[in-house]
Amino acid sequence: MEEKYSQQSKHDFRNAVVEFSNHLQTTFSSRYKKFDEFFKELLENAEKSLNDMFLRTYGRLYMQNSELFKDLFIELKRYYVGGNVNLEEMLNDFWARLLERMFRLVNPQYHFTDEYLECVSKYTEQLKPFGDVPRKLKLQVTRAFVAARTFAQGLAVARDVVTKVSAVNPTPQGERALLKMMYCPYCRGLVTVRPCYNYCFNVMRGCLANQGDLDTEWNNFIDSMLMVAERLEGPFNIESVMDPIDVKISDAIMNMQENSVQVSQKVFQGCGQPKTLTQGRASRSVSESGFSARFRPYNPEERPTTAAGTSLDRLVTDVKEKLKQAKKFWSSLPGNICNDEKMAAGRVIEDECWNGSAKSRYVFAVTGNGLANQVNNPEVEVDITKPDMVIRQQIMALRVMTNKMKNAYNGNDVDFLDISVESSGEGSGSGCEFQQCPSEFEFNVTEVTGKTNKIDKNTNTSAAASIDLSQATLFFSILFLAMQRQWR
Repeated sequence: MEEKYSQQSKHDFRNAVVEFSNHLQTTFSSRYKKFDEFFKELLENAEKSLNDMFLRTYGRLYMQNSELFKDLFIELKRYYVGGNVNLEEMLNDFWARLLERMFRLVNPQYHFTDEYLECVSKYTEQLKPFGDVPRKLKLQVTRAFVAARTFAQGLAVARDVVTKVSAVNPTPQGERALLKMMYCPYCRGLVTVRPCYNYCFNVMRGCLANQGDLDTEWNNFIDSMLMVAERLEGPFNIESVMDPIDVKISDAIMNMQENSVQVSQKVFQGCGQPKTLTQGRASRSVSESGFSARFRPYNPEERPTTAAGTSLDRLVTDVKEKLKQAKKFWSSLPGNICNDEKMAAGRVIEDECWNGSAKSRYVFAVTGNGLANQVNNPEVEVDITKPDMVIRQQIMALRVMTNKMKNAYNGNDVDFLDISVESSGEGSGSGCEFQQCPSEFEFNVTEVTGKTNKIDKNTNTSAAASIDLSQATLFFSILFLAMQRQWR
């Protein structure tokens, strides 16, 4: 009979812990899913918007060079899902490659070797052919993606911590204390008498001693999440950065067109005078260029609907409220369990309750929260020299994640390993397709100084090199008419 009640008391305790923990776990799990869907769909929509806009504007020329922009979004998506991508390096490489392509277009009368174009790309920073757009966009993209990826990872870590900690079972000493509190009254015929509130509190403080030690790091973690949430609401939030990225890149292309003569002269001085193409190779008809004079500016209202059917502001407002409610969860857990009328009598019922030995007032003081404070717990024998290792691991995970949050808040990049890397044994950033990458992250305690591999610069440029100067001028004239919109 004792074994039966012992198992039942353990079951009741586990149910009480799980009832509160499941609500928190579900909260973080659902918010993580919403944010993850939102960020991924936002990237998909931004790529589609750029593709549609550039296809209407540039026609065949864009189709011939579309892999340059496709590579940009592949790397952005790979970064978000935890790939080993250095954002600044990747963006620098994108602008260098774009300069090589544009340099051919504005100088179609010349033949450029791969070696010559490599020389051209070295002048990207010095000549600033795209104006101030690359510098601004690099700052915006880096801060926005660092904050977005870290915030989503933080939600995943919170979910996992709650799941793992709530699965920790009571010690044998805790099981005995639970049995005494919950079912010993039955032996005295006090079936309807519930445990005194403070008695329940001491038992729960003893059984949840290790969980109580989570509270400090948990609260620090919640505070850091709220800090990063501010970045998602500020001027560098990922929605305001990615939504108009097509316009920003087009503005950069216009800057290149306007300064093409000066840029070309300085490049010729530094890299040498290129060879001139023969007249036959340099000519091509306007009809073959693929442009449409009927191009109309891209209407923002035609953009795909916002991801996850909502806006980033609404998502952030919702999750901030949930984060605030989650503070002090672990230190409040014993009290929350004892507040349940199935677990203990109310606070005001001091004399008509079970105190562990009789139906009478409970006289012992309530012990403090956490493992160290249980040395004098009158109800549960707790060995304070043997902390639960599962919970200690979660404390460390929270501590490291909090540090990453603080770095993200300050605009510093943080590194994660995609969970597929952990299971496959491959190195970080193995380059899975965006749609195939799992949405989970594997937390990497050790910082990684990752550098992305340079994207191959060898491209097929025979078609672009043969366009004459007049058609390049027509190309940019149409672009100029299309790009009258200001930065949104």
